[in-house]
Amino acid sequence: MNKKHIGIIGGGLTGMTAALELLKDGHDITIIEGGSQTGGLAAGFTFEGASLEHAYHHAFKTDYDILDLIQELELKDQLNWFDSSMGVYYNGQLYPFRTPIDLLKFPPLRFWSKFRLGLTVLYLQHTKNWKRFEHVTAAEWMRKHCGKQAYEVIWKPLLHGKFHQYADQVSMAWLWARIHIRANSKEKGDSREKLGYMTGGFHTLIHALEERLRKEGVQIHLNEKVRGVRTAEQGTVQVETEQKTYTFDEVISTVSTHLFSQMLDSKDTTLANYKKQLASVQYLGAALVIFSSEQSLSPYYWVNVNDSASPFLAFIQHTNLAPTSWYNNRQVYYLATYVPHGHRFFTTDEAALKEEFFTYLKKIFPQFSPEQIHNTQVMRLRYAQHIVDTNYAEKMPAHVTPIPHVYLANFSQIFPEDRGMSYAIREGRKQAQLLRERL
Repeated sequence: MNKKHIGIIGGGLTGMTAALELLKDGHDITIIEGGSQTGGLAAGFTFEGASLEHAYHHAFKTDYDILDLIQELELKDQLNWFDSSMGVYYNGQLYPFRTPIDLLKFPPLRFWSKFRLGLTVLYLQHTKNWKRFEHVTAAEWMRKHCGKQAYEVIWKPLLHGKFHQYADQVSMAWLWARIHIRANSKEKGDSREKLGYMTGGFHTLIHALEERLRKEGVQIHLNEKVRGVRTAEQGTVQVETEQKTYTFDEVISTVSTHLFSQMLDSKDTTLANYKKQLASVQYLGAALVIFSSEQSLSPYYWVNVNDSASPFLAFIQHTNLAPTSWYNNRQVYYLATYVPHGHRFFTTDEAALKEEFFTYLKKIFPQFSPEQIHNTQVMRLRYAQHIVDTNYAEKMPAHVTPIPHVYLANFSQIFPEDRGMSYAIREGRKQAQLLRERL
C-alpha cells in the first residue's frame, strides 16, 4: 500500500477515529477542524471545576465501539458504570418509570393500556429484525400496537418533542433502535439500566485520543473553517480554508451533509443531483440550558417531560448519575429540547431563554429556587439530530461520493440506530476500512 496524504475535515470522534485507524497503515494525516477544539458534539467546557459536555452524553453496555476505543487508549479504569433512573412528567405529576412495577402503578394509563404497552415494549426489546419497521411510521405502528391512550400519553409527546413537524414521518426503525439498545444495557438478571460515564467526563477520552494522534504525527488544525473542496491536477483534492489551501491524495469529510454540500463547487453542474440528495437529509438543532445549584430537585437522572406546553423535552439531573464531588459538591442539570433551525430559541437572547426554561421548571418542581443557581450556560447546536423518515435508506448518502478521492462519514449514515458517540466511532472505523480497501 502506497503512503498517502489524507485530509480529514472535522475533528469529532468520527474524524479522529478514522485518523487513528489510517495511521496504522502508515499514512500522513491532517485533520482540519472549524471549531476551537476537537470532539464535535461530544466536546466539553469547564463547568464547576470539571469538564462537562455541551450536550448530555453517556455510554450504554452495548456501545462496543467506544468501549473498544477506551480499552485501546488504556482508559478502562476511568470508565464508571452507574445505575440509571427515569421518570415521566405528565399532566402536572412526576412519576417513576424505571421498572415493570412502575408501569403497573402508572395512574395515567388504564390497565389494558399498560398491558399492551408493556407487551409491545417487551417485543421490541427482543426482536432483532428491524427491517420490518423501516417503512412504517413510529406514530402509526405505536398507535396500532399500544393503543390510542398509551400512544397519546407516552409516545406522541416523545415524538413531537423530539421531531416537531417531522414527528409523523419518523420511521419505526428509529424507535425500535432506541428501545432495543437501551433494553440491552443491563446486567443479566438486573432490571436496572447501566450507563457509563468517565471520570473527568468524555473530555478524558477526547483528550487522550487527540494526544495519541498528535504524538503519532497527525497534524490537527483548529479554527480553520473549510470553504471549498474540489478536485485538482494529477488526481489530488484541494481543501480551501479561510487561512490556506491544502492538497491531499484522499479526503474524508465528517461534517453534516448540509455543511459538506456548501463546500462543493457550486459551478459543477455534474454535482447537482448529489447536492440535492445531501439537502434531502433534514436536521434539527438543539437548545440547552445547563445550570448548577445547591438544590437537588429530582430522584431521577432522566425525566421525559410529556407536556406540549413545556419549552424543553428532557430534564437531566446529571449528578444523579455522576457524583456531585466532581462538581464542587453542587448539582448539575441539563434542560434540553430539539427545535427547527428557524425556531426562536436560536435567536432569542440567553436571559430570555433561561427565564422561559426556569419558569416552566418551577411548575414541575415547585421547590425550585432560581436564587440557589450558581452557574448557567446556554448551548445551541445547529446539527444535533437528523430526521429518519420511512424513506431514509433511499436518501442516506453513501460513504463514497461522486467526487474522486473524496469520502463522506457522518452521523446521517447511522441507521437504524440514532446518532451517538459509539456510532460516531464506528463510522470512523468503517470509513477507514473502506479507504483501506480502495487504496
